[in-house]
Amino acid sequence: MILVRAPLRISFVGGGTDLPDFYHKSPGRVISATIDKFVFLAINPTPMINKISLRYSVSETVDRPDQLQHTRVKAALLDLGIHNNLEIGSFAALPAKTGLGSSSSFSVGLMKGLNAYLGKKLTKEEAAEAACRLEIDLVGEPIGKQDQYAAAFGSFNIFQFNPDDSVAVEPVYLDYKKQALLQDHFLLFFTGITRAAATVLGQQKSKIGENFETYKKMADSVFDFKKLLLVGDVKGMADMLHEGWLRKKSLATNVSSSLIDVLYETGLQNGALGGKILGAGGGGCILFLAPPEKHEIIFRALKDITERAGLTESARIPFKFVHSGTDVLFHHSHQSI
Repeated sequence: MILVRAPLRISFVGGGTDLPDFYHKSPGRVISATIDKFVFLAINPTPMINKISLRYSVSETVDRPDQLQHTRVKAALLDLGIHNNLEIGSFAALPAKTGLGSSSSFSVGLMKGLNAYLGKKLTKEEAAEAACRLEIDLVGEPIGKQDQYAAAFGSFNIFQFNPDDSVAVEPVYLDYKKQALLQDHFLLFFTGITRAAATVLGQQKSKIGENFETYKKMADSVFDFKKLLLVGDVKGMADMLHEGWLRKKSLATNVSSSLIDVLYETGLQNGALGGKILGAGGGGCILFLAPPEKHEIIFRALKDITERAGLTESARIPFKFVHSGTDVLFHHSHQSI
């Protein structure tokens, strides 16, 4: 039995510049941090059961991996030459498609776990690249690389995506007091709207050429955000999140919606200093920076709107930052039968 844990992430600024259509022409950059919400994967050899079994939101049991409906697991097993005698289960604290990078966290955990099953220990970079290859090359998702690297490395980092496809990782060392200050001011609200990132990113990719200068500004803003982060300038960071959100909305028509705009403006009207939609957009979570004493007021106002819209699963998500990346928590080798 192998148990793997992969964290979800919050991206601050630069999201979208990790798409190859942009960074092949100019370096992309993202600054992000991992949080204490995880995807867990259990990988269990079944030497006496000559099948592949998969448990996630549905259950699949097949004779061969090419019969699986789950595109990532199917592609990973076929690529690694694993054909049978294996059971895989995944579990998560939050719903999928919330803008917190859960799909890529799953992929990093899957590749780390399957390689451990084959007797290979992946480094953080190898795990990130294996997940990128799985999602982008094998499955053909029109996504970038930031989520895979965030999940693999953990903590606060700047990721630079270079034209030669290499990725430079710069850790951002934040002292405990600054981290606690930031954590106290962040309010994470799940809208109750789920969406696949690929459906939003497809339109963004098609317009990268005409929005090229906007993407460059987004990539360059990462260093400014880092400076504000290191000195604990909450108002400055909030302003940058707001500016980044306005830029992101200009990239494609499906990044926002009338309801998301109402939710965001309601947050500002009730005391938030700034914020953004997390992930590709179109739904998922909204991140606000706001004085702690305003959090309950903002939450109640947002919840009232989402409930009237029939979004009963909307919720406030308490979180803490974590420094761990994707880890194999447990690995017990079965004795041959």
